[in-house]
Amino acid sequence: MSDIGSEDLEDEQTFHGEYEGERNEAGERHGAGRAVLPNGDIYQGMYEHGNRSGQGTYRFKNGAQYVGEFYMNLKHGQGVFYYPDGSKYDGSWVEDQRQGHGIYTYPNGDSYDGEWLRHQRHGQGVYTYHETGSKYAGMWVMGKMESVGELIHLNHKYQGNFRNNKPSGPGKYVFDTGCEQHGEYLRVDQASACLRRERLKHPWKSRT
Repeated sequence: MSDIGSEDLEDEQTFHGEYEGERNEAGERHGAGRAVLPNGDIYQGMYEHGNRSGQGTYRFKNGAQYVGEFYMNLKHGQGVFYYPDGSKYDGSWVEDQRQGHGIYTYPNGDSYDGEWLRHQRHGQGVYTYHETGSKYAGMWVMGKMESVGELIHLNHKYQGNFRNNKPSGPGKYVFDTGCEQHGEYLRVDQASACLRRERLKHPWKSRT
């Protein structure tokens, strides 16, 4: 049920962990409270009728942590998830999944700022490569660069169509000098080397 697969549910009828906090007249956890779950995870925050609902902090026994909004025991709303590998997601959640707008910072320093759908980069977004400073800005479809976008480098950029994370079809390079190179990308077989690589269908033409 969680982003990393170790979060326990807290059904009021079957909960066997430790709880300290407020309860309603029916004896349900209701209001502010702190629970130590049977698997060792710890939740501190708001409850409604026995369920995590509202603002809270969930600490996983493996070192991960979520700080944000809950609804019916699920991460739902705005929240920040700190992963054991040092990565972080700060953004919108829908029923325990990254969905809506959010920023993900990866262990190597790369980052993605854009739209998500069911844990996948989906919609408009910008991916920044920490080591080179290059960026991809454009459309994503279920985690992959697709449709129209641009790769922005230090002294030039490529604008065009993408398919399966790579340029595909018509596009152009724009250089800081003002020159442009137009062409079309095609995937072709290199029979002699038994390799597939990107190749231009037509020679580049410079334009100023």
